Amino acid sequence: MPSGSDHDAQLERRLSVSGHLAHLEESRQVPGSWTLYVDGTPQSHVELDRPDWLGFEYVRRIGHAIDLVRDEGEAITALHLGGGALTLPRYVAATRPGSRQQVIELESELVDLVREHLPLPRGAQVRVRHGDAREVLAKLPAGLDGAVDLAIVDIFSGARTPAHVTSVEFYELLARRMAPHGIVVANVADGAGLAFARSQAATLAHVFGHLAIAADASMLKGRRFGNVVMYASNAELPFAGLPRRLASDPAPARMVDGAELRNFIAGAPVVTDATAVPSPPPARSIFLKR
Repeated sequence: MPSGSDHDAQLERRLSVSGHLAHLEESRQVPGSWTLYVDGTPQSHVELDRPDWLGFEYVRRIGHAIDLVRDEGEAITALHLGGGALTLPRYVAATRPGSRQQVIELESELVDLVREHLPLPRGAQVRVRHGDAREVLAKLPAGLDGAVDLAIVDIFSGARTPAHVTSVEFYELLARRMAPHGIVVANVADGAGLAFARSQAATLAHVFGHLAIAADASMLKGRRFGNVVMYASNAELPFAGLPRRLASDPAPARMVDGAELRNFIAGAPVVTDATAVPSPPPARSIFLKR
């Protein structure tokens, strides 16, 4: 067996594009429960024996869209921009068997690390495409035009979302791929004041006809750094049951839409390629292990 230091080294990978250090850590209390860190920022959580269980609160809010986009158990076509530890592709495969999934991930070493130590379940139809999310999105097969039921935008370089995947031009590229009823789910990280989140909501509302967001009360008041999950579609969102799901979560959240969402956006600028900036960095202390 490898020594402790050798084993730890096997669970780390220096990522060639960003230079960040990716590290997998297994829970000492719960064998098979893993967290992926990238430069100290927790990026993904995986339960190998329970792929239908989602550990991070914002990921559960994305999971609700997976649950509601089609009838329960129906196979879907899913597009994941940002791979992480492939938590959500595992969830789709477990809850919607037979689904076709495409993952776009910039860091090939990250995919290798995850597949080596956290293999996907048998039968999961997941194709990983390597490269920049926006560049690969523009080159996807024409057969995906108008065919994607669910697209998840969860793109981070370390703890920040790169500017070029936050603009109208980027979301218009994605809109071309979506089925008429398809839902785009974007994970937006922001801090006090929520200027970045408001501008992302304005941008999604500019591209898509329907929008809702979900976050906990302190986030919506702009009091702390965290995640706002945004749901956009050109069809009415099938979310009659979403407020109840959000409220009953161990980390309760609220859905915001309609007039309340318009007030949230409140004149925030629509982001273009010319004005795009990365998401704000969190305070380093947010991710300190206790």
